[in-house]
Amino acid sequence: MKIIIHIVKGIIIGIATLVPGVSGGTMAIILGLYDDIIHSISSFFKDIKGNIIFLGTVGIGGVIGLLGFSRLMKFCLENFKFPMMYLFIGIIIGGIPVLYKKAIGKRNITNWIYFAIGFAVILVMSFYTGTIVNLASSTGILRFVFLFFAGIIIAVALILPGISTSFMLLAIGLYDITVNAICNVEINYLVPISLGVGFGIIATTKILENFLAKKPAQTYMLILGFVIGSIIEVFPGIPGGFDIIISIATFLLGFIVIRAMSEKYAE
Repeated sequence: MKIIIHIVKGIIIGIATLVPGVSGGTMAIILGLYDDIIHSISSFFKDIKGNIIFLGTVGIGGVIGLLGFSRLMKFCLENFKFPMMYLFIGIIIGGIPVLYKKAIGKRNITNWIYFAIGFAVILVMSFYTGTIVNLASSTGILRFVFLFFAGIIIAVALILPGISTSFMLLAIGLYDITVNAICNVEINYLVPISLGVGFGIIATTKILENFLAKKPAQTYMLILGFVIGSIIEVFPGIPGGFDIIISIATFLLGFIVIRAMSEKYAE
C-alpha cells in the first residue's frame, strides 16, 4: 500500500513539474516526501535496497506524470491560456504559507536579503531566452554539451523547493521545446538533458541538505524570493470577456486544492 501511495504522490510531483511556476520540490514538501527524497539521495549507499525501492517508486510515478500528462498540458495551455495560467498562479500562492512557515526561524532582517536575491535571480533569468533557444536548436556536440548543462540547471530546480522546473524552462526559453520533446519522445534531446539532470541531482543534493540543515531560514527566504518572482513572470495579464470569470474560478480552484493538500500532508 505504501508503494502505491508513493507512486501516486510521484505522479502528482511529475504533473507539477509540467506546470510553469509550480515547483516539484514544493509539491514534495506539501505531500510530505521532500525530506525523505533528499535524505535517500544524499545517503544512498547507507541503505541501497530501501533507497532504491523508495526513489524508484516515486520516480516511476514522476515519469508517469510527465509522459501521461505532457500532451494534455500542452493542449490546455494552447487552447485555454488564461484559465490555465490563473490556475497555476492560484497553486503558487496557495503553496506560499508552507514555505513561509519554514522560513520564519529567528526574526532577522538580514534574511530578507536572501529573499531579494531569489526574487532578482528569477527576473534576470528571463532576459536571455533568445540565445538559449538557438543553442538548444543547434546540432552536434555543442547541442549535447549545452543540453547537459541545461539539465544540471533543471536538477537544481527539481531539488530546490520554490523553483519551478517548468518555469525555469519557460524563463530560459526551453519550455515548449522540452514539452514537444517529451510528447514526441525525441531521444536526441531527452538523453543529454536527462544525463545532466541525473548528474546535477547527485552533485547538488548533499550541498542543499547541508545548507537546509545549517541555514534553514535563509534558504527558505531565498526560495520565497524565487516563488514571488515566478508569480510576476507567469502572470499573463487581465483576461477579457467570459474568460475573466473562468480564470477567477480556476485561480480559486488551484489555491483551495493546494491549501487543502498542504494542510493534510505538509509537515
